[in-house]
Amino acid sequence: MTEASFQTVAYMLAALLFILALAGLSQQKTAKRGNFLGIAGMAIALVATIGVALLHADALLVSAGLMACAIVLGGAFGVYKARHVQMTEMPQLVALLHCFVGAAAVLVGFNSFLMEPGGYFDGQMNIYHLGEVGLAIFIGGVTFTGSIVANLKLSAKISGKPLTLPGRNLLNLAMIIGYIALIVPFGMSTGVEGGLPYLIAITVISLVLGAHLVLAIGGGDMPVVVSMLNSYSGWAAAMAGFTLGNDLLIVTGALVGSSGAYLSYIMCQGMNRSFTSVILGGFGDTPSKGSGEAHDYGEHTETTAEEVAQMLKDAKTVMITPGYGMAVAQAQFPVADLTRKLISEGVDVKFGIHPVAGRMPGHMNVLLAEAKVPYEAVYEMDEVNDDFEDVDVVLVIGANDTVNPAAETEPDSPIAGMPVLRVWNAGKVIVFKRSMGNAGYAGVQNPLFFNENTDMLLGDAKDSVDKIIAAL
Repeated sequence: MTEASFQTVAYMLAALLFILALAGLSQQKTAKRGNFLGIAGMAIALVATIGVALLHADALLVSAGLMACAIVLGGAFGVYKARHVQMTEMPQLVALLHCFVGAAAVLVGFNSFLMEPGGYFDGQMNIYHLGEVGLAIFIGGVTFTGSIVANLKLSAKISGKPLTLPGRNLLNLAMIIGYIALIVPFGMSTGVEGGLPYLIAITVISLVLGAHLVLAIGGGDMPVVVSMLNSYSGWAAAMAGFTLGNDLLIVTGALVGSSGAYLSYIMCQGMNRSFTSVILGGFGDTPSKGSGEAHDYGEHTETTAEEVAQMLKDAKTVMITPGYGMAVAQAQFPVADLTRKLISEGVDVKFGIHPVAGRMPGHMNVLLAEAKVPYEAVYEMDEVNDDFEDVDVVLVIGANDTVNPAAETEPDSPIAGMPVLRVWNAGKVIVFKRSMGNAGYAGVQNPLFFNENTDMLLGDAKDSVDKIIAAL
């Protein structure tokens, strides 16, 4: 088998494994297998790529040493992050990883342009190749700075409020037009000296555009932003594949880009917003006077862990609806213990998961899987939303916007029309919340907290669940 044939077969096998990995990751029960398939595909791709590259290396030892250093450094960083990053910090870690993909696309584009000034055909720079380089750098630059801003917002190092500059949408449009105006002369340029100024200008525009796009998006839309950046990173990788002439990178980037785009669509559906409104809207800013905070919902009632334990003892069906507050409190492990205890005593326990619960797609599912909650007890919102009337007790643990009835009852609310879990239809609702002073991530008050069938269990969610288990 020739080296070209070996690489082709290896790339086809890796691509197949990546597709099977995505299929496995689509369900919680098969996610672990999907991860292993993806790891195997990446290992095959790396071995094939590095092996063929070393066969053509002019300085074998130097090339092998540089590749080994890259693998060791990257692997060490990955192991460190895997061992030290908490599940609550996973959204910002994912955003950080996306920025690496964007940076790689930019660096590959510049390397391809600077190291191959002669181009592909007849000693002249090929216009299509330059177009690939320019597009790869543009998408990579947007992904790079956008992901950095997303990481800073998710880790609360900068404000989650949208940056609403005057005419910000026109500013974004002007930068896109500027890119188009620059890519044409860049594609027609000859030699490094002629094209480098255009390429630098394209890079600067992409970096500014990426930062401004995410700065202008409010905290309430961050789950969509994470999946959107996931899609951008895929397309950046695909364009880098075109630049390098690497078929597997093109396929892999297209898989990531298309799956991220579809995930963004699902997130937007879960929030009743269009992708355009996310980019242009600034959702998550301080509510207006006409929003839910202006309403007087009356007084809330509080309960104790012992009283909740008695309710759970008497209940036949219990629904748990977790949110980001559960992740912050690291309450998923005692919640899993509580679930197993109730199931062992004959209680029917289910989890209702909202599509945008948490700070990234699938965040709650990952937390529950980490705590070894039974897969068969976890349901998506659409699967259980009509069942709440038959539920005796609902435990709302750290959720707010995703269980807010104002989305259905108050047309003036900023979250009006957003699909929510109809927990208020249950017999009794217990809301675990640190204090009554905190509004949701969208900054909207929740009338659920003041319903007659709702009691508030205030305090740290982990401590509260531990007390309930002790009382049981």
